[in-house]
Amino acid sequence: MYMAFFKNPFFLLLSLCALVLSGVCVWGKPVTFLQDFRVTWSDSHIRQIDNQGTAIQLILDRNSGCGFASKSRYMFGRISMKIKLIAGDSAGTVTAFYMSSDTDAIRDELDFEFLGNRSGQPYTVQTNIYAHGKGGREQRVNLWFDPSAQFHTYTILWNHHHIVFYVDEFPIRVYKNDVARGVAYPRIQGMGVYSTLWEADNWATRGGLEKIDWRKAPFYAYYKDFDIEGCQLPGPTDCASNASNWWEGAAYQALTPTQARLYRWVRVNHIIYDYCQDKPRFPLGPPPECLS
Repeated sequence: MYMAFFKNPFFLLLSLCALVLSGVCVWGKPVTFLQDFRVTWSDSHIRQIDNQGTAIQLILDRNSGCGFASKSRYMFGRISMKIKLIAGDSAGTVTAFYMSSDTDAIRDELDFEFLGNRSGQPYTVQTNIYAHGKGGREQRVNLWFDPSAQFHTYTILWNHHHIVFYVDEFPIRVYKNDVARGVAYPRIQGMGVYSTLWEADNWATRGGLEKIDWRKAPFYAYYKDFDIEGCQLPGPTDCASNASNWWEGAAYQALTPTQARLYRWVRVNHIIYDYCQDKPRFPLGPPPECLS
């Protein structure tokens, strides 16, 4: 019975949502695109598709991609968006959803990058973490569903204990705060929320072997239900250090047993690249954060 439970992610998901005390199925505050975000480039390629400002369409064609960002920065908390990715042949495109300090030498950044595919192949999501100016922490997971068929929720939880990337309620990556061992961790500067849709056929699909088929353009990605809950900057100076913030609570300091099983299921069945396991890149052993 245990093996059946472990192998069936949807049974795990139902069990996860039944764990009310874990709080995983209780998302943050809804915000709207018009009130809380701004277009960062090519406003002609971002369209509002409802009257409430809760859903938008991003467009990529030969002329341009596009991007948007939150009007505020945040320090710790949880952000999520529902995204429906490019349908059909999307090779060479990247749809990104991330948090960034937008600084150079000491950049902190938490990335979701959805790498387009040839029709019929799995969509790949790449995550990366920059901490105090250092990145290069890529992991790639093949999604176990078609993310262009309907909306799915993509979430970043960031607190003093760890950073967790979620696809729906499935944790796909955990990065622990291990500053005591000299591991860099984003904890000194706020980050804004960003998204872009752009051409990256020099690397995005099979290392750049698959190019964009512009005959299929324009390409569309859809966003809705923007949720942000965290310490808004500028704001109360003691907010980020307040242990009473819900995202710092005991239920969010580590994965629950059910979340851990979901996480293991993803890691065993769907991860296709982990920089921690890249021996040619790190011949003397993995970076210290990998030992956490």
